[in-house]
Amino acid sequence: MSKKILVTGSAGFIGFHLTKELILKGFNVTGIDNLNDYYDVKLKKHRLSLLSKFADLNNIVESYSFHQLDISNKENLEGIFNTDKFDIVINLAAQAGVRYSLDNPAAYVDSNLVGFVNLLECCRHSQIGHFIFASSSSVYGMNSKQPFSTNDNTDYPISLYAATKKSNELIAHSYSHLYNIPCTGLRFFTVYGPLGRPDMAYYKFTKKIDNGEPIDVYNQGKMKRDFTYIDDIVSGLMQVISFPPTTSTNAYSNSQALFNIYNIGNNNPITLDRFIKAIEDSLSKKAIKNFLPMQDGDVPITYADIDNFIIDYGFKPNTSIEKGINEFVQWYKSYM
Repeated sequence: MSKKILVTGSAGFIGFHLTKELILKGFNVTGIDNLNDYYDVKLKKHRLSLLSKFADLNNIVESYSFHQLDISNKENLEGIFNTDKFDIVINLAAQAGVRYSLDNPAAYVDSNLVGFVNLLECCRHSQIGHFIFASSSSVYGMNSKQPFSTNDNTDYPISLYAATKKSNELIAHSYSHLYNIPCTGLRFFTVYGPLGRPDMAYYKFTKKIDNGEPIDVYNQGKMKRDFTYIDDIVSGLMQVISFPPTTSTNAYSNSQALFNIYNIGNNNPITLDRFIKAIEDSLSKKAIKNFLPMQDGDVPITYADIDNFIIDYGFKPNTSIEKGINEFVQWYKSYM
């Protein structure tokens, strides 16, 4: 429990919840984030204030520190690694969003590619014991086979965001192979919950339904998503942190790299109708629906095959969409 962990993107949604759990479990945590304005910076600062208060209330202030910096700045990042010796690095820093990548591709190159390589270079020279990084279900593109398996071909991303996440997996594998860095990549499937991202559909829908405004329902409402509650995600991450890879699960490669990729999802796609109804029930308000065709870069369904994650780590998501959405809505009401 005395291990030192670096969490990039610690002011982000998943980063906040994971950092809080790590502090609670007695790890020594350093968080970094660039606090960019992709969405409301006030929410990011609110998360950081909650982490500071949490550490203070539990008398463990010395076990948590935060630095505002961008991982695309190699010199500043190296300064963090020169100051502290980390046992584990968890990379949750990335330029998020599928549709935003159509308008601002440079942001994805800087953070998701340049920043990712900078981080691996620091890990390489610091002899990190385990590098954990966030990938995404978006790497599966328009995969017609369901559920999505980590053995499926992912060579055809349909957004730049997805392409950068696929690139992360390939780059991390090469560093693992060349420099013996144990690496675990996690393909997240539509994570939601309290303190979530305002650019996500569940946040936008909640705000508009609450205000009596119409919501845009794409693909005529025929969408399905493998919504995964944040507590289940954090539980899976904590298991990965505790047990770094000792062998590779890739049966289709002769590579001896200590490198594994897992899906981390609910293994239960939910229709958009059920998703919206859960919000309506939690708000006790009806949605005004504006049906639209599919958006560029979007996919009709995501569905995680999590068998390998269950076998290797005992992962077991157990939060229903109704319970998870209600938890989010209650937080949203108090925050707003």
